[in-house]
Amino acid sequence: MRVLLVDDQALIRTGLAMILSSQPDIEIAGEAADGAAALREIASLATAGTPVDVVIMDIRMPVMDGVTATRELSRVPGAPKVMVLTTFDTDEDAFAALQAGASGFLLKNAPPEDLLSAVRTIASGDAVVAPRITRRLLERFAGQLTPARPPAGLDQLTEREHEVVLLVAAGLTNAEIAGRLFLAEATVKTHVGRVLTKLDLRDRVQIVVLAYESGLVRPGTP
Repeated sequence: MRVLLVDDQALIRTGLAMILSSQPDIEIAGEAADGAAALREIASLATAGTPVDVVIMDIRMPVMDGVTATRELSRVPGAPKVMVLTTFDTDEDAFAALQAGASGFLLKNAPPEDLLSAVRTIASGDAVVAPRITRRLLERFAGQLTPARPPAGLDQLTEREHEVVLLVAAGLTNAEIAGRLFLAEATVKTHVGRVLTKLDLRDRVQIVVLAYESGLVRPGTP
């Protein structure tokens, strides 16, 4: 997998590169010192036929911060997935990053093995922030949510897929959803995959965000 490192501190980028490049399945695609430079680098690499799979993005940077860059990137079809890496352990940072479209949130003081695991998890199409944490953040900052019109694909969901969306938004795992709906876990995984495709979402965290933004789920809903 190809990873782009985005941080305004060269020392941080060097440290991340050393950890990641030591793995046989990870390649450093490039580096950028701010969000705007990252967007240009991602576009350039895609044009050259060497697209980026995962972007490790700092939040607070000059020129363009990581949240803004993530939001811009989420509007690009086929864009790489973003994992926000920050020194600031605050719900506000996590909330802003996830709402902007990040697939993960990790602190800079996390051990190297957590970083490697997170990159691999995001590259595989999953998220490194548990849906339960996402729900807690969304409920806490519900007043900051901008109401969004339900996506066009929402009416294409089957009744079962709609049920799965609500249960994912409630923070349930595939195994827990399987138990609730009396289905095989593999069947639930298939339903989740179809929901992601129909709604053009990247991972389970984005399902939770969409459910709150579109009004399918409201704060305090059991």
